[in-house]
Amino acid sequence: MKYAEDLRKLFQEHADAEKALIMSAYMRGQFQFFGIRSPERKELTKQFLKKHGNPASLENAVFKLWALEERELQYAAVDILERNKKQLGEKDMPWLKTAITSAPWWDTVDLIASNIIGPLVKKEPSLRARYLDEWAESENIWLVRTAILHQLKYKTNTDEKWLYHVIAQNASSKEFFIQKAVGWALREYSKTAPESVKAFAENQPLAPLSRREGLKYVQ
Repeated sequence: MKYAEDLRKLFQEHADAEKALIMSAYMRGQFQFFGIRSPERKELTKQFLKKHGNPASLENAVFKLWALEERELQYAAVDILERNKKQLGEKDMPWLKTAITSAPWWDTVDLIASNIIGPLVKKEPSLRARYLDEWAESENIWLVRTAILHQLKYKTNTDEKWLYHVIAQNASSKEFFIQKAVGWALREYSKTAPESVKAFAENQPLAPLSRREGLKYVQ
């Protein structure tokens, strides 16, 4: 626990109560914050890692940070994962799933989806069929959102067939966070393949929110 507590002490030294209230309000009061903005948090985490090194166990460090109250510590856990993503493999997928579904909200879920799961699946494409096919059909909206968004940064490496398949699976969802994810995924891919996205959207029933977001750059 000392690793996590030492990082917490460092963050505490840079706490800003006024910013913390604003950040908590932005997250609908669901989480406590130190009031540390993203650029400063990343720099503090970088300094911490330079001094303390990487944790002996990424899994243990992540869940110890996840157990603490302030939300920036969960963001820092993802930062640490991202800096060590080359170490991650199939063995880590079960506990990464637990991280996605623990104290979940779009902030941590989106970071894990695009910065951790995305690179891991790109490195080991077979993980998509082994894990993300199931996540895409889950009753847990955050696993579905992760499946939809994991290719967000793939550009020309996007598995278009799979992307359109998972969107079609979830196109009728009434859940805001899934509709938003569909729109975001299509919008990002439209920067690479605008005509393909336009053709897909013309032939696939989509929620108005998803369609509006997805076609933002191709209308």
